[in-house]
Amino acid sequence: MRSLLLSFVFFLVSLSLLGQSLTDLRAKKVNTSQVIKYTSSLLEKARQNEKASLGKLQLLNSQIQNRNQLIQNINDEISFLDGYIDENTAVSSMLNGDLEQLKKEYAAMIRFAMKNKNSYDMLIFLLSSENLNQAYKRMLYLRRYAQYRKSQAEVIQAISSLLEEKVAELQEQKAQKAQLLASKNEETQQLLSEKKQQNQQVQSLQQKQRTLRKKLRDQQKEQEKLNQEIERLLAEEARKAREKGSFEMTPEQKLLAASFEENKGRMPWPVERGVITERFGVHAHAVLKNIQIKSNGIDISTDEGAQARSVFNGEVSRVFAISGGNMAVIIRHGSFLSVYSNLKEVFVTAGQQVKTKQTIGAVFTDSSEGNKTVLKFQVWRENQKLNPEHWISR
Repeated sequence: MRSLLLSFVFFLVSLSLLGQSLTDLRAKKVNTSQVIKYTSSLLEKARQNEKASLGKLQLLNSQIQNRNQLIQNINDEISFLDGYIDENTAVSSMLNGDLEQLKKEYAAMIRFAMKNKNSYDMLIFLLSSENLNQAYKRMLYLRRYAQYRKSQAEVIQAISSLLEEKVAELQEQKAQKAQLLASKNEETQQLLSEKKQQNQQVQSLQQKQRTLRKKLRDQQKEQEKLNQEIERLLAEEARKAREKGSFEMTPEQKLLAASFEENKGRMPWPVERGVITERFGVHAHAVLKNIQIKSNGIDISTDEGAQARSVFNGEVSRVFAISGGNMAVIIRHGSFLSVYSNLKEVFVTAGQQVKTKQTIGAVFTDSSEGNKTVLKFQVWRENQKLNPEHWISR
C-alpha cells in the first residue's frame, strides 16, 4: 500500500508539471502558427508584384525565422510527450506490480476464508478463548478481517480502473506524438521551399545593388532626421525645465512612467496586426555584403490601409514631417517616449492626451515596393534607445 501511495503521488506531481509545460508550449505553437499564417497572406500580396523587392525578402526572412521557431516548438512538445509517456509507463509498471501483489494477498485470504468458512469452526475459535476478553478480541479480529478483505477487493478494482485509464492515455499520447512528427515533416518541407524562394530573391536583388545602396542611404538620412527631432524635443523640454528652475517630473508624470515600466512586455502592438521585418540594433544587411544596419527601433509590416495606434496612455509631444520619410508622431509617457514614423496621415496634434490603442495616424503604403506597408516604431527612455520588442506583447 505504501508503494501504491508513493506511485500515485509521484504520478500526479509529474502529470501536473508536464501538463502545465505542454499547455505553455501549445499556446506558443498556436501563436507562432498565427504569425506564419498572417505573414503568408502578406507574402501572397507581395508576390502579385513581379518586381523583386527588399520588402519581400524581409517578409521571407521573418517567415523562415518563425517557421524555425514553430519546428522548435514541435520538437519541444515531442520531448515533453516523450517524458510524459515515460513517466506514465513507469507509473503503470509500478501500479501493475502493486496490483499483482494485492491479487496474491487477496487470493491467499480467499483460500483461508474457504478453509474456515464453516460457522462451527468460527464458533469453536471463539469458544476456545481463555477468557471473555480474549473472546471479544477474537470477535473484533474476525470482523476487521472481513472488512479488510472487502477493502482489498475495492482497492484492486480501483487500481485496475486506473491502469485502464493510463493505458488509454498512453495510446492517446502516442497518437499525438505521431501527429506531431507528421506536422514537423510538413513544416520542414515548407521551410525548404521558403529557403529556396529566399535564395532566388537574394540573387535577384544582388543584381540591383546600386539601387539598394541608394535606398539604404535614404533610410539612414531619414533615421538621422528622426533622431535629430527626438534630440531637439528632449533639449527643448530640458530648456523649459531649466527656465522653471526644476528638472523633476510632476507626480502625474512619475506615475505614468512607473505604470509604463510595469507594463513592459504586455503593451499592445502599435498596429492591430503585423509582423516584425526589421529588428532593433546592429545586424547585417539582408543582401548587401559587409554592410551593417543600425536600427533604433523595429519595422512592422502590416496590411495596406492599416492605422497606427498609441501603445500606452500619454501626451503627444510632437507631430512633424520628415523630408522623404512621411509623417512622425512622438508620444511622451512620463520619462518614456514612443515614436511612430512612416505615416501618410496623422490624426492627433501636439499637446493632445491619448489613450492606449487610440488611433494616431495612417501607415504609408509604398506602391513602388509592391504596396509595402511598414510602420517604424521606437521606444526611448529620455535619450536612451530601447528595444521595442521587449515592451510590446508577444
